[in-house]
Amino acid sequence: MAGKVITLTESNWQTEVINSDKPVVVDFWAPWCGPCRIIAPIIEELSNEIDGVKFGKLNTDENPNIAMQYGIRAIPTIMLFKGGEIVDTRIGVQPKEALKQMVLSHI
Repeated sequence: MAGKVITLTESNWQTEVINSDKPVVVDFWAPWCGPCRIIAPIIEELSNEIDGVKFGKLNTDENPNIAMQYGIRAIPTIMLFKGGEIVDTRIGVQPKEALKQMVLSHI
């Protein structure tokens, strides 16, 4: 499955998330994080199942300023942005259905 999940960085954050005309699901993660590896394929699957929503991953080790700005204390943290604002947040590994409902309830 070709991934629709984009890599978010401090340089593209404003364009891809804050100024996005679509809701954006952001997976805050790090390569050393075991639970992050569990949730990654779920995010990938949802990106292929839900239209009209952008999905992205932000490596907190490589982009600490954004992680700090949003008060990320535990990963994985999944945030849903709409109109540049956080509208929902989930921390830790979540079942696919729970994440899907979180996203669908805001589109």
